[in-house]
Amino acid sequence: MRNTINLRLSWVNAWLLLTPAMILVIGFTHFPAVKTFWNSFFSTPRGKRPAVFTGLENYHYLLQDDIFWTVLKNNLLFSLGTVPTSVCIALAMALWVNGKLHGRGFMRMAFFTPTVLPLIAVANIWLFYYTPGFGLIDQIRSLFGLPEQNWLGNPDYALAAVIVVAIWKEAGFFMVFYLAALQSIPPNLREAAQLEGASSWYFFRRVAFPLLMPTTLFVSVNAVINSFRLVDHIFVMTEGGPNNASSLLLFYIYETAFKFWETGYAATLTVVLVVLLSIFSVGQFFLVDKRIHYR
Repeated sequence: MRNTINLRLSWVNAWLLLTPAMILVIGFTHFPAVKTFWNSFFSTPRGKRPAVFTGLENYHYLLQDDIFWTVLKNNLLFSLGTVPTSVCIALAMALWVNGKLHGRGFMRMAFFTPTVLPLIAVANIWLFYYTPGFGLIDQIRSLFGLPEQNWLGNPDYALAAVIVVAIWKEAGFFMVFYLAALQSIPPNLREAAQLEGASSWYFFRRVAFPLLMPTTLFVSVNAVINSFRLVDHIFVMTEGGPNNASSLLLFYIYETAFKFWETGYAATLTVVLVVLLSIFSVGQFFLVDKRIHYR
């Protein structure tokens, strides 16, 4: 009897400890998600005119919205450009600063510094780099006799210029996770590989990298999510232009909701964004998790 009472009290204690976190998660995550999904089936309220249930009308309009398909394509290209590149650079930087290197602490700080800078500050720094004629990039190009280039004003280069900024900002953040994972690898594995005459590349390919796969999964999932939510630099650098060439899905949602005040359609776009992120995240877990070795 006493054991049963103690077990029930432990359950009550556990639920009491979880309740504050559950309230915050439900109030700021689950409830807004459900509310947004519900609002996607309604029109936008105007003044005294309340929202009207429109069914799938917003979703039907979305399928015919050329701007939506443009920003969706931009976001997919943005993800393809930022995710693998930032992950690979982060891994390379972690391998470099994890070895015996003079000034290793300074190099780690230098690689991580862009991460702690606000995105608005980062965007303004790169605005100086991209300024036609006077920017750092064009100043270097002029040394080789190359003409000036309006990187952010040219539809062919605007998205690529934004991708470079995102990689510069994100790689140092992901490097920290790889560096921690590398330092957790037992030293005796490297010693055993050296005794067997294995090269550094062979040790990395057959021992270190498989042990880094849990970190790679974590980093890649976060990189995909970040590629759909990094939008601050778009505000400062291009405002989605020229002609939506650098506009991303979250920026289009912001414009729709707060600039054009089409909250019903913005809710529909948000539902699509959440569904896409869910598909990508779950797909990564199913495809990659089976190949991961957990120690």
